[in-house]
Amino acid sequence: MTPNFRTLDLNLLRVFDATMAEGSLTRAAATLAMTQPAVSHALKRLREHLGEELFERQAHGVKPTPRAEALWPAVRDALATLRQSLAPGDFDPAHDEHQFHLAMADSTASLLMPPLVQVIEATAARVNLRVLPLTTRDPTRLVESGEADLAVGFFPALITRLVAQGDAAHLRHQRLYDTRYVCVMRHDHPLAAAPLQLADFVAAHHLLVSFSGRPFGLVDQALAALGHKRRIVLTVNQFATAGRVVSASELLAVLPESFVGATGVAEALAIREIPLALDPVHVEMVWHLRRDADAAHRWLRRQVLEAAGG
Repeated sequence: MTPNFRTLDLNLLRVFDATMAEGSLTRAAATLAMTQPAVSHALKRLREHLGEELFERQAHGVKPTPRAEALWPAVRDALATLRQSLAPGDFDPAHDEHQFHLAMADSTASLLMPPLVQVIEATAARVNLRVLPLTTRDPTRLVESGEADLAVGFFPALITRLVAQGDAAHLRHQRLYDTRYVCVMRHDHPLAAAPLQLADFVAAHHLLVSFSGRPFGLVDQALAALGHKRRIVLTVNQFATAGRVVSASELLAVLPESFVGATGVAEALAIREIPLALDPVHVEMVWHLRRDADAAHRWLRRQVLEAAGG
């Protein structure tokens, strides 16, 4: 039977949206200021109306079915448009409660979260931030699905694509700051005594920060163009982990210079110029077009820009 839209309680879509975003009935209930049984009952009603299962219970939270995954972008867009139409005015963080999901690497969070939390506390803003792990160099899916309100990081391929698309792009972006790649090693490493030479760099053992776990990155591309290949002994997906491993081993790691402090062991590391020509690291924030004019989202972007020193 085809679902009848005229008999659908639109409040059920708000519950569905919150459950998709939170991945948990308990957290969705907290976001909506409802009880967990009320959320469960609303989802049961929506399931009965659609005639399809939307979530599967797991040990920790719920997992959306393929039908729920396909439905969510349209529901999220419609709710966002409705909210903006009904409340297009200014966002007052001291009175308007809001929760934002931001996707970024651990190092980026260590730089941006302290000043952002200071703003929230100093202004008594009723804003809650949820930092999601960034496990990709292309956050398109995270932002388009609404799982992340904002993604922050180094996204060279995505930014190139968005610039080429121009006004037709569904995603927007803004540069936060620039940094550069440097080579780090423990302060008493044998190679720390002199400027780093290409032959020594290639012969050394390396650690690679790789969100995907794939042992091949920008440095390896540059080396391959010169006919060289390095040995990557270890890949990790966190910059803090990289710093701690390097500080206690013979491994070298190539990191954005601005992230060295985020390792928590900067005093134990030596920083050397890389004997390779690498492009600068442009850290950008990326969001969906549907949030571009949203007053709360504009407030968030201003705070992130200021936290980044912009």
